[in-house]
Amino acid sequence: MSVSVWAWAAVVAGLLVVLAIDLWIVDRGEPREFTLRQAGFWVGFYVTLAVLFGVGLFFVEGADKAGEFAAGYLTEYSLSVDNLFIFYIIMARFAVPRMYQHKVLLIGILLALVMRGIFIAVGAAALERFSWLFYVFGAFLIYTAVNMLRGHDETEFKENLLLRWVRRVFPTTDGYVESKISVKIDGRRMVTPMLIVMVAIGTTDLLFALDSIPAIFGLTQDAFIVFTANAFALMGLRQLYFLLGGLLRRLVYLSYGLSFILAFIGVKLVLEALHSNGVHWAPEVPIWISLSVIGGTMTITTIASLIKARRDRKAGSATPPAKVSQG
Repeated sequence: MSVSVWAWAAVVAGLLVVLAIDLWIVDRGEPREFTLRQAGFWVGFYVTLAVLFGVGLFFVEGADKAGEFAAGYLTEYSLSVDNLFIFYIIMARFAVPRMYQHKVLLIGILLALVMRGIFIAVGAAALERFSWLFYVFGAFLIYTAVNMLRGHDETEFKENLLLRWVRRVFPTTDGYVESKISVKIDGRRMVTPMLIVMVAIGTTDLLFALDSIPAIFGLTQDAFIVFTANAFALMGLRQLYFLLGGLLRRLVYLSYGLSFILAFIGVKLVLEALHSNGVHWAPEVPIWISLSVIGGTMTITTIASLIKARRDRKAGSATPPAKVSQG
């Protein structure tokens, strides 16, 4: 899809305006906790924006491009839900006051948007020049899917190299100073744990891009669609963090669904790369099949998870209390 510089500028400017309005409405005044009603409204708002954008693509570019955007958006949004669990761990690890958590998420997500934009530009240029990278992306996604099936320890957060460097280089206060990221104490400039946790959120989300960027390039090689699908999925992420609350822990089969989706996209990438290189038995997978597989997998995964959580809760409540011996 050929997109003019003006179209790129208009979309980026529009996204920035929406984020600025979000910031002004939600974060103005005294710091306060993010309510469930607020979270629900903003999640619905951002999802509606994504749907409207997809409808606009349908009328301007046709069903194929709209389908690519929908499949990419669903994939990125699904992977983002899995990432939220790590965000919960980071917030607990750094004991971030609840009233400041939405600011931490906003800054981290803005950093992620900028860095993902760079990743996408580099990835699109590399794929256009080196077609063998499709095999690498496909193999990497299959490898990631297998690792996800094996399970990973989500009970601890391990600090990355950049975070350890920030801790070592910048003197840090013992506790939070409202929502400030730096303060001057006895004439000495010091950073607060607020900056540390923002770096943790931003860099962690960047690491998640190592999975999500190859995944969406497996659905479309259009850089414009890759960027907009990522942007719309990330923009409502902090509100989704508060809306899901404890529900995330009940999505016990989420990792299985995501691993299947990543494996499917990985195989799709390899098959399409083979097909483009003249291997006639390797089929091209239509976008409507990709969209059906992704949407169907996440629907089944969510329903199955909630059913299991309900059964476990009932079984727990039905367990009789242990008898205490009288002696």
